[in-house]
Amino acid sequence: MKEETYEASLEALQLALVRTQAAATASGERIVVVLEGRDAAGKDGVIKRITEHLSTRATRVISLPKPSDRETSQWWFQRYVAHLPAAGELVIFNRSWYNRAGVERVMGFSSAEQQAQFLCDAPVFEQMLVESGLKLVKYWLDISKAEQAQRLEARRKDPLKQLKVSDMDAVAQTKWDGYSAARDEMLTRTHTPFAPWTCVQADHKRRARLALMAHLVRTVGPKKIAAGVEAPDEKVLFPFGPDVITDGRLAK
Repeated sequence: MKEETYEASLEALQLALVRTQAAATASGERIVVVLEGRDAAGKDGVIKRITEHLSTRATRVISLPKPSDRETSQWWFQRYVAHLPAAGELVIFNRSWYNRAGVERVMGFSSAEQQAQFLCDAPVFEQMLVESGLKLVKYWLDISKAEQAQRLEARRKDPLKQLKVSDMDAVAQTKWDGYSAARDEMLTRTHTPFAPWTCVQADHKRRARLALMAHLVRTVGPKKIAAGVEAPDEKVLFPFGPDVITDGRLAK
């Protein structure tokens, strides 16, 4: 994608997001965006572009550290509920309650019983959020194994990205199959009519960002604003369904 094409498309989508937030502020809408995906899938990059021109007062990005001993003893969703939006606010979870179905499962940070309970509880929890009037949008950013390896290596070598390097990076590749199995079960069990998953093929960062931002505006924006945004490329962004696990659209 040419630089000028990308920048022009990005600016148009950021303007649409600004207009969407202005409308949400006026109407008192509450919006939650959940961003999940493999390590180095591009979550930070798309969040930066989404929030760049939005109101800092009405926008919050939540990326929680591992739970404390006290939080570990609480109801799993409790620490996330505290960060849900009030009227007119947008909250973006850079990883969310789905940690229990992903990294905690693969790394053994929680028991099999806790993980099974989560998969039963998550759809109920999300239905409660949606029925309360909250708008919930869930994205899974997917990348290939080769692309992840390249990005993790570049991250390790870049002094400006040292704060992004984590212990989890070291096992992202060796536990690739485990993460794939966890992803497939998580998406299958928690994809519901009221809180569906939208998948983004993120090997190409710019295309992924533009597709996700376009989808977000078309999903949460007022009809007048959403109508002015072109539907994203179906090869880049698509709704989850059992077929995407087997037809090659999600990396194995």
